[in-house]
Amino acid sequence: MVNHKTIKQTFPVLDMSCTACAVRVGKLLSSQPGVSSADVNYASANVVIEYNPSQISPEKLREAVQSGGYDLVIETGEDTEIQLEEVRTKKFQRLKRQTISAIILSIPLVVIGMFFMDIPYANEIMCALSTPVVFWLGRRFFIDAWKQLRHRTANMNTLVALSTGIAWLFSLFNMVFPQFWLSHGIEPHVYFEASSVIISFILLGRLLEERAKGNTSSTIKNLMGLQPKNVTIVDESGVQTEVPIGRVRTGDVVMVKPGEKIAVDGVVMDGSSYVDESMLNGEPIPVLKERDAKVFAGTINQKGSFRFRAAKVGTDTVLAQIIRMIQDAQGSKAPVQKLVDKVAAIFVPVIISIALLAFVLWITLAPANGFTHGLLALVTVLIIACPCALGLATPTAIMVGIGKGAERGILIKDAESLEIAKKVNTIVLDKTGTITEGKPVVAEIVWLHDNDSPKSIFCALEHHSEHPLAEAVVNYFGNTSAVPLEHFESLTGKGVKGIIEKETWFAGNAALMLENGIILDPALKRQADEWTRQAMTVIWFADSKQTLAVTAITDKIKENSATAVVQLQHEGIEVWMLTGDTEAAARKVAAKAGIKHFKAGVLPHEKAGFVKQLQAQGKVVAMVGDGINDSAALAQADLSIAMGGGSDIAMDTAKTTIISSDLMKISEAIRLSRLTVQTIRQNLFWAFIYNIIGVPVAAGILFPFTGFLLSPMIAGAAMALSSVSVITNSLRLKTKKIK
Repeated sequence: MVNHKTIKQTFPVLDMSCTACAVRVGKLLSSQPGVSSADVNYASANVVIEYNPSQISPEKLREAVQSGGYDLVIETGEDTEIQLEEVRTKKFQRLKRQTISAIILSIPLVVIGMFFMDIPYANEIMCALSTPVVFWLGRRFFIDAWKQLRHRTANMNTLVALSTGIAWLFSLFNMVFPQFWLSHGIEPHVYFEASSVIISFILLGRLLEERAKGNTSSTIKNLMGLQPKNVTIVDESGVQTEVPIGRVRTGDVVMVKPGEKIAVDGVVMDGSSYVDESMLNGEPIPVLKERDAKVFAGTINQKGSFRFRAAKVGTDTVLAQIIRMIQDAQGSKAPVQKLVDKVAAIFVPVIISIALLAFVLWITLAPANGFTHGLLALVTVLIIACPCALGLATPTAIMVGIGKGAERGILIKDAESLEIAKKVNTIVLDKTGTITEGKPVVAEIVWLHDNDSPKSIFCALEHHSEHPLAEAVVNYFGNTSAVPLEHFESLTGKGVKGIIEKETWFAGNAALMLENGIILDPALKRQADEWTRQAMTVIWFADSKQTLAVTAITDKIKENSATAVVQLQHEGIEVWMLTGDTEAAARKVAAKAGIKHFKAGVLPHEKAGFVKQLQAQGKVVAMVGDGINDSAALAQADLSIAMGGGSDIAMDTAKTTIISSDLMKISEAIRLSRLTVQTIRQNLFWAFIYNIIGVPVAAGILFPFTGFLLSPMIAGAAMALSSVSVITNSLRLKTKKIK
């Protein structure tokens, strides 16, 4: 029997130098049997592969990538990320040393080339200084270009190797055989300084690029740094032992001291403290944690101390899931990236063709100095062309945008969601748990003749009930001691009754009271009717003869729901509310929240149909919900947003999760989307414009009109700056306000 089930995994890719490399790796993997898709992100140096494990293994995937001159990290141990970070750090340090050395050797080259060309052995000195720069410090370009040639492909390193290699060889020929040119009436020139400076500029550009790319993924690094390396475990006899975090198991009792980071997810057993959960919800106010409260890995304990029982460890913690979600999102591709990938795939061959064409045209159209000018044009075209700027334009903006969202408590699952969020013009809000707290609370209790002496009996009845509304009453009474019951009975759909000291007591709806011949006090009845008109739920409390109290239960609207709705409406977004409640209850909540459009009496399976109706009207719809009954509507919507604290199914289905369950974050998410897409467009515009203008100028298109020929050294600087400028523009997103 054939297993058709595919899995999706993210693997780090090593040795990529530009976008053309990313395209090449993607093609190598996509061509393998059992691979459904392979999306390579040059900025994050990761590939997301969907494959059938019964047809191909990670080892075979690695072999396929290695056949193209690259490498794939397939190890998934706890230390893999640490080892990868060490590899990146060593690479950065090596690049830094090479760049500094190249610049030190290039400075005297430039000085001699500009001011001291007439000194004895000037050419020989320049040759001696440039050779180690080009062929030792810049050897990676030639090695990689050779690898690409063996596989009949080309990338950015091919352009660098061709341009600097040709410039150096041409200079060597002119130095050794100057008579060849002098006999043709041409003054031989050497370009040793150009080839060295080009290598220096490109190394400097790569160095700045690596540093900037590291900054774009700073959110991941910050989150990973939140988990402590060691944990204090308490055994059954109360002995405390410090162990590595990898040894913590579900069910272990963990001690948290003042100022410590919480290591794993769990539930507080004893003690209390305030915990900083800003890494989860983006809110700076610490949250009180007492017995039975949930605590999460990566959050920071304040001044108190407590013990908790580990519930989720390792990759199951909320922190681990958030990190995994952000990594997947930052590695995903926006739809606009497909165009860039197509351009990148043909970019290098096209540039080589343009460079050769410029060389031929110079020789043909300007016989006198055509060879020299043509060779310079060829070298300059190869140098100035920059596919990296195009390749970095989209992923760097996405990495920064998604990272910024995570810092604000907004988890975005993929790049496509960022693009869609910008277009949203209609938002559908589920009422319970989204607009409201989703938790019934007592709004008010009115006692007969203001006599609340039987409240301990009322509390005892509701304490034994399993109904959610009963919990609201018990919470309202707080520290009131419940008296012991001699008999308790739950009456489904009506309420409860119990016997205390041979007296029967009731708590429930009006039907229960009437059914047992209990008189409804007129004053309490008027109050109950008023609450019913206000869409509140009413609970009666009575003894065997008369009603003693009436209670109003409501689901409170979240403090900032109305403000959030106003914000969305100001941004031109139409807001709808869906609820299974009655028309009167829905109208009441909609009025309080400032919502103009609502639909009441909607069953769970009808929510997706309503979203489809709005889409049929040409609207781009975002659905916001927090429960299992919202999952179908979330899946149907153009953009799905799950409120944190809701069901796992809703959060799995949704493309965006608001961890704090704060409606204000929705408008933040939309503004973040708009800023990110705006940044992507700016990056792509400048990357395309740079190449469209730079390549023809490098080929010498301005020479017939102005006599201007671009220097290869300036071209090298421009190429290096183009990638850096794109990343820097993306990093500006970090400083922009979305609140």
